[in-house]
Amino acid sequence: MVNRLTDSNNFERLIAILKKLDNVILAYSGGVDSTLLLKALQLAGIKSLAVTAVSETMPEEDFLCAKRMVEEIGMEHRIINTAELEKEDFAKNPPDRCFYCKDELFGRLQEIADKEGYNFILDGSNLDDIDDWRPGRKAALKYGVRSPLIEAGLNKDEIRRLSSNLNLSTWDRPSSPCLASRFPYGERITGDALKQVADAEKFLRSLGFIGFRVRHHRDVARIELEENEIRKLLARNIKAAVVKKLKSFGYKFITVDLEGFRSGRMNDGLNKELGEERTLS
Repeated sequence: MVNRLTDSNNFERLIAILKKLDNVILAYSGGVDSTLLLKALQLAGIKSLAVTAVSETMPEEDFLCAKRMVEEIGMEHRIINTAELEKEDFAKNPPDRCFYCKDELFGRLQEIADKEGYNFILDGSNLDDIDDWRPGRKAALKYGVRSPLIEAGLNKDEIRRLSSNLNLSTWDRPSSPCLASRFPYGERITGDALKQVADAEKFLRSLGFIGFRVRHHRDVARIELEENEIRKLLARNIKAAVVKKLKSFGYKFITVDLEGFRSGRMNDGLNKELGEERTLS
Protein backbone atom coordinates (compact mmCIF):
# COMPACT_ATOMS: atom_id res chain seq x y z
CA MET A 1 0.00 0.00 0.00
CA VAL A 2 2.79 2.41 0.88
CA ASN A 3 4.48 1.74 -2.47
CA ARG A 4 1.31 2.46 -4.42
CA LEU A 5 0.63 5.66 -2.50
CA THR A 6 4.12 7.12 -2.56
CA ASP A 7 6.27 5.49 -5.24
CA SER A 8 9.32 6.77 -3.37
CA ASN A 9 12.48 4.93 -2.38
CA ASN A 10 13.19 7.70 0.12
CA PHE A 11 9.83 7.19 1.77
CA GLU A 12 10.45 3.46 2.00
CA ARG A 13 13.80 4.31 3.58
CA LEU A 14 12.02 6.60 6.06
CA ILE A 15 9.62 3.84 7.12
CA ALA A 16 12.53 1.43 7.58
CA ILE A 17 14.41 3.96 9.73
CA LEU A 18 11.37 4.53 11.94
CA LYS A 19 10.69 0.83 12.46
CA LYS A 20 14.16 0.43 13.95
CA LEU A 21 13.48 3.14 16.58
CA ASP A 22 10.80 1.13 18.43
CA ASN A 23 9.25 4.07 20.35
CA VAL A 24 9.56 7.83 19.91
CA ILE A 25 8.46 11.31 20.84
CA LEU A 26 7.85 13.64 17.90
CA ALA A 27 8.18 17.40 18.27
CA TYR A 28 5.03 18.15 16.29
CA SER A 29 4.30 21.62 14.95
CA GLY A 30 1.47 20.91 12.51
CA GLY A 31 3.59 21.92 9.50
CA VAL A 32 4.03 19.97 6.29
CA ASP A 33 7.29 18.30 7.36
CA SER A 34 6.33 17.09 10.82
CA THR A 35 2.91 16.01 9.54
CA LEU A 36 4.45 13.74 6.92
CA LEU A 37 6.68 12.33 9.65
CA LEU A 38 3.63 11.81 11.87
CA LYS A 39 1.88 9.89 9.08
CA ALA A 40 5.02 7.83 8.50
CA LEU A 41 5.09 6.92 12.19
CA GLN A 42 1.53 5.69 11.91
CA LEU A 43 2.41 3.59 8.87
CA ALA A 44 5.52 2.25 10.62
CA GLY A 45 3.31 1.08 13.49
CA ILE A 46 5.65 1.99 16.34
CA LYS A 47 4.75 3.52 19.69
CA SER A 48 4.67 7.30 19.17
CA LEU A 49 3.74 10.39 21.12
CA ALA A 50 3.27 13.66 19.23
CA VAL A 51 4.00 16.66 21.45
CA THR A 52 3.03 20.19 20.46
CA ALA A 53 4.63 23.04 22.39
CA VAL A 54 2.45 26.12 22.77
CA SER A 55 3.68 29.60 23.65
CA GLU A 56 3.20 33.23 22.61
CA THR A 57 5.52 32.63 19.66
CA MET A 58 3.21 30.05 18.02
CA PRO A 59 0.60 31.30 15.55
CA GLU A 60 -2.89 30.22 16.60
CA GLU A 61 -3.53 28.73 13.16
CA ASP A 62 -0.54 26.40 13.59
CA PHE A 63 -1.86 25.13 16.90
CA LEU A 64 -5.32 24.46 15.47
CA CYS A 65 -3.80 22.71 12.46
CA ALA A 66 -1.66 20.50 14.71
CA LYS A 67 -4.68 19.43 16.74
CA ARG A 68 -6.71 18.72 13.61
CA MET A 69 -4.04 16.67 11.87
CA VAL A 70 -3.29 14.50 14.90
CA GLU A 71 -6.99 13.72 15.17
CA GLU A 72 -7.23 12.94 11.44
CA ILE A 73 -4.20 10.64 11.46
CA GLY A 74 -5.19 9.09 14.78
CA MET A 75 -2.09 9.42 16.95
CA GLU A 76 -1.53 10.10 20.63
CA HIS A 77 -1.12 13.82 21.22
CA ARG A 78 0.08 15.91 24.13
CA ILE A 79 0.13 19.69 24.41
CA ILE A 80 2.71 21.38 26.61
CA ASN A 81 3.46 25.01 27.37
CA THR A 82 6.96 26.35 26.88
CA ALA A 83 8.38 29.60 28.27
CA GLU A 84 11.16 30.61 25.91
CA LEU A 85 10.14 34.27 26.28
CA GLU A 86 11.24 34.09 29.92
CA LYS A 87 14.78 33.27 28.78
CA GLU A 88 16.79 36.48 28.47
CA ASP A 89 19.00 34.91 25.79
CA PHE A 90 15.89 34.38 23.67
CA ALA A 91 14.07 37.64 24.44
CA LYS A 92 17.02 39.85 23.48
CA ASN A 93 16.80 38.25 20.03
CA PRO A 94 20.38 37.44 18.96
CA PRO A 95 21.09 35.70 15.63
CA ASP A 96 21.15 32.34 17.44
CA ARG A 97 17.77 33.00 19.08
CA CYS A 98 16.37 29.74 17.73
CA PHE A 99 18.90 27.75 19.74
CA TYR A 100 17.37 28.94 23.01
CA CYS A 101 13.84 28.20 21.82
CA LYS A 102 14.74 24.67 20.73
CA ASP A 103 16.81 24.17 23.87
CA GLU A 104 13.67 24.88 25.90
CA LEU A 105 11.58 22.55 23.72
CA PHE A 106 13.96 19.61 23.53
CA GLY A 107 14.78 19.90 27.21
CA ARG A 108 11.09 19.50 28.01
CA LEU A 109 10.76 16.57 25.61
CA GLN A 110 13.80 14.90 27.16
CA GLU A 111 12.12 15.13 30.57
CA ILE A 112 9.06 13.32 29.17
CA ALA A 113 11.24 10.71 27.47
CA ASP A 114 13.20 10.02 30.65
CA LYS A 115 10.08 9.80 32.79
CA GLU A 116 7.98 7.68 30.43
CA GLY A 117 10.63 5.51 28.79
CA TYR A 118 10.74 6.79 25.22
CA ASN A 119 13.95 5.92 23.41
CA PHE A 120 14.18 8.72 20.87
CA ILE A 121 13.10 12.31 20.24
CA LEU A 122 12.39 13.23 16.62
CA ASP A 123 11.99 16.50 14.77
CA GLY A 124 10.76 17.36 11.28
CA SER A 125 13.91 18.92 9.85
CA ASN A 126 14.35 18.11 6.15
CA LEU A 127 17.28 17.98 3.78
CA ASP A 128 16.88 21.62 2.68
CA ASP A 129 17.35 22.79 6.28
CA ILE A 130 21.00 21.74 6.21
CA ASP A 131 21.87 24.62 3.88
CA ASP A 132 19.93 27.29 5.81
CA TRP A 133 20.78 29.23 8.97
CA ARG A 134 19.28 26.94 11.61
CA PRO A 135 20.72 27.53 15.10
CA GLY A 136 18.09 25.15 16.44
CA ARG A 137 20.04 22.29 14.93
CA LYS A 138 22.68 22.79 17.63
CA ALA A 139 20.02 22.21 20.27
CA ALA A 140 18.95 19.06 18.43
CA LEU A 141 22.53 17.80 18.52
CA LYS A 142 22.78 18.67 22.22
CA TYR A 143 19.86 16.38 23.06
CA GLY A 144 20.56 13.71 20.47
CA VAL A 145 17.38 14.49 18.54
CA ARG A 146 16.95 12.43 15.38
CA SER A 147 15.81 13.95 12.08
CA PRO A 148 14.48 10.99 10.06
CA LEU A 149 13.47 13.11 7.06
CA ILE A 150 17.11 14.16 6.66
CA GLU A 151 18.33 10.62 7.26
CA ALA A 152 16.01 9.37 4.51
CA GLY A 153 17.14 12.08 2.08
CA LEU A 154 13.80 13.88 1.82
CA ASN A 155 13.70 17.52 0.73
CA LYS A 156 10.77 19.95 0.82
CA ASP A 157 9.55 19.34 -2.71
CA GLU A 158 9.41 15.58 -2.23
CA ILE A 159 7.77 15.98 1.18
CA ARG A 160 4.99 18.05 -0.40
CA ARG A 161 4.53 15.53 -3.22
CA LEU A 162 4.39 12.59 -0.80
CA SER A 163 1.98 14.48 1.47
CA SER A 164 -0.33 15.08 -1.49
CA ASN A 165 -0.20 11.40 -2.47
CA LEU A 166 -1.06 10.46 1.12
CA ASN A 167 -4.01 12.90 1.12
CA LEU A 168 -2.55 15.04 3.90
CA SER A 169 -4.23 18.43 3.81
CA THR A 170 -0.96 20.08 4.88
CA TRP A 171 0.73 19.21 1.56
CA ASP A 172 0.47 22.77 0.21
CA ARG A 173 0.47 24.62 3.51
CA PRO A 174 2.80 27.65 3.47
CA SER A 175 5.79 27.53 5.78
CA SER A 176 4.97 29.07 9.14
CA PRO A 177 7.98 29.76 11.37
CA CYS A 178 7.40 31.09 14.87
CA LEU A 179 6.29 34.68 15.29
CA ALA A 180 9.70 35.66 16.69
CA SER A 181 11.03 35.39 13.14
CA ARG A 182 9.16 38.61 12.29
CA PHE A 183 11.60 40.69 14.39
CA PRO A 184 14.97 42.03 13.22
CA TYR A 185 17.81 40.49 15.18
CA GLY A 186 18.67 42.63 18.18
CA GLU A 187 15.17 44.02 18.61
CA ARG A 188 13.76 42.74 21.89
CA ILE A 189 10.86 40.31 21.69
CA THR A 190 7.98 40.92 24.10
CA GLY A 191 4.60 39.33 24.61
CA ASP A 192 2.84 42.53 23.57
CA ALA A 193 4.84 42.80 20.35
CA LEU A 194 4.18 39.15 19.50
CA LYS A 195 0.46 39.75 19.95
CA GLN A 196 0.65 42.73 17.59
CA VAL A 197 2.20 40.55 14.91
CA ALA A 198 -0.25 37.70 15.54
CA ASP A 199 -3.27 39.99 15.34
CA ALA A 200 -2.01 41.70 12.18
CA GLU A 201 -1.32 38.42 10.38
CA LYS A 202 -4.62 36.93 11.49
CA PHE A 203 -6.43 39.95 10.00
CA LEU A 204 -4.58 39.66 6.68
CA ARG A 205 -5.36 35.96 6.59
CA SER A 206 -9.05 36.76 7.12
CA LEU A 207 -8.89 38.85 3.93
CA GLY A 208 -7.72 35.82 1.96
CA PHE A 209 -4.00 36.54 1.75
CA ILE A 210 -1.70 33.49 1.68
CA GLY A 211 2.08 33.39 1.88
CA PHE A 212 2.92 36.63 3.64
CA ARG A 213 4.61 38.06 6.73
CA VAL A 214 4.12 41.12 8.91
CA ARG A 215 7.64 42.17 9.90
CA HIS A 216 7.76 44.07 13.18
CA HIS A 217 9.96 47.18 13.30
CA ARG A 218 8.81 48.76 16.57
CA ASP A 219 6.02 51.13 15.46
CA VAL A 220 6.29 50.10 11.79
CA ALA A 221 4.52 47.09 10.28
CA ARG A 222 6.30 46.03 7.07
CA ILE A 223 4.03 43.72 5.09
CA GLU A 224 5.64 41.20 2.77
CA LEU A 225 3.28 39.64 0.22
CA GLU A 226 3.58 37.45 -2.83
CA GLU A 227 4.11 39.87 -5.70
CA ASN A 228 0.82 38.96 -7.36
CA GLU A 229 -1.04 39.92 -4.17
CA ILE A 230 0.52 43.36 -3.68
CA ARG A 231 -1.93 44.90 -6.14
CA LYS A 232 -4.83 43.31 -4.27
CA LEU A 233 -3.66 44.84 -1.00
CA LEU A 234 -3.30 48.26 -2.58
CA ALA A 235 -6.89 48.28 -3.85
CA ARG A 236 -8.52 51.27 -2.18
CA ASN A 237 -11.00 49.48 0.09
CA ILE A 238 -8.52 46.76 1.15
CA LYS A 239 -5.69 49.21 1.79
CA ALA A 240 -7.87 51.44 3.95
CA ALA A 241 -9.12 48.48 5.99
CA VAL A 242 -5.60 47.15 6.55
CA VAL A 243 -4.22 50.53 7.60
CA LYS A 244 -7.08 51.13 10.01
CA LYS A 245 -6.92 47.67 11.55
CA LEU A 246 -3.16 47.48 11.96
CA LYS A 247 -3.07 50.94 13.51
CA SER A 248 -5.69 49.75 15.99
CA PHE A 249 -3.17 47.07 17.03
CA GLY A 250 -0.64 49.77 17.91
CA TYR A 251 1.37 50.30 14.73
CA LYS A 252 1.89 53.92 13.69
CA PHE A 253 3.13 53.25 10.15
CA ILE A 254 1.98 50.55 7.72
CA THR A 255 4.28 49.76 4.78
CA VAL A 256 4.38 47.24 1.94
CA ASP A 257 7.72 45.72 0.92
CA LEU A 258 8.01 46.14 -2.86
CA GLU A 259 10.42 43.20 -3.10
CA GLY A 260 7.60 40.91 -2.10
CA PHE A 261 7.55 37.99 0.32
CA ARG A 262 10.59 35.80 0.81
CA SER A 263 10.90 33.36 3.67
CA GLY A 264 13.97 33.98 5.83
CA ARG A 265 14.27 37.65 4.88
CA MET A 266 15.44 38.53 8.40
CA ASN A 267 18.51 36.36 7.80
CA ASP A 268 19.78 38.65 5.05
CA GLY A 269 23.25 39.88 5.88
CA LEU A 270 24.02 37.04 8.29
CA ASN A 271 26.00 34.94 5.82
CA LYS A 272 29.14 37.03 5.79
CA GLU A 273 28.96 37.73 9.51
CA LEU A 274 28.55 34.12 10.51
CA GLY A 275 30.79 32.49 7.92
CA GLU A 276 31.25 28.77 8.31
CA GLU A 277 29.12 28.67 11.45
CA ARG A 278 26.03 28.97 9.26
CA THR A 279 26.66 25.62 7.59
CA LEU A 280 27.09 23.88 10.93
CA SER A 281 23.69 24.84 12.37
